[in-house]
Amino acid sequence: MRASKMRIGLFGGTFNPIHNGHLWAALQTKSSFNLDQIYLIPAAVPPHKNSGTVTSVDDRLQMINLAIAGLTGITVSDIELRRPGPSYTIDTVRHFKRKLKSGSRIFLIMGLDAFLEIHTWKSYKELLEQIALIVIARPAANYPKAPQGRKVVENYFKSMLSANYELSAGNDCYTAKGWQPIYFSDVRALDISSTVIREKVREKKTIAEWVPLPVAEYIQSKGLYR
Repeated sequence: MRASKMRIGLFGGTFNPIHNGHLWAALQTKSSFNLDQIYLIPAAVPPHKNSGTVTSVDDRLQMINLAIAGLTGITVSDIELRRPGPSYTIDTVRHFKRKLKSGSRIFLIMGLDAFLEIHTWKSYKELLEQIALIVIARPAANYPKAPQGRKVVENYFKSMLSANYELSAGNDCYTAKGWQPIYFSDVRALDISSTVIREKVREKKTIAEWVPLPVAEYIQSKGLYR
């Protein structure tokens, strides 16, 4: 039996490790866009990253489960971990569109850096036809709703995606005929980086302020990122 019609967010990433910035972005986006559920989707073999720097899928999945314990409306999907080969987002979107009842709204949540590379993704045109995007900027980024940031985004649309994208009448998303809307969230991600966290661990410094306590304890007990 298929699930009831819902508003679902898909939030993919390496989560190497998951941190408070990921959780903040997920919770705030869920609230801002009135989503019923957000799926955190760890990538097995990220196409855009050096897989040699990524810890095991089992460890990353366990850290996500520890991080989201007790959070309402935030869950994890291992769909990309069970699928062989590189983790292509288009395959994940197809999976959820088959799984969810017709009429459910699905949104793909991503950071601004990832969005500005989406033209390099596998089947990106089909992806933009199939699913609406919610784009979140890092605090240091040229935020898309500011004039300078808007210029960066609109130049990207014209040069890499489609000159047909236009800002909606309500100024809340960009739309183009035949493609799903692209929203730029008012939620700003916390200035936390998995790369910096891994560096702190290697330097034997505390990471307690950046990750949930159970995740910090798991990293220490397993000797990860040494």
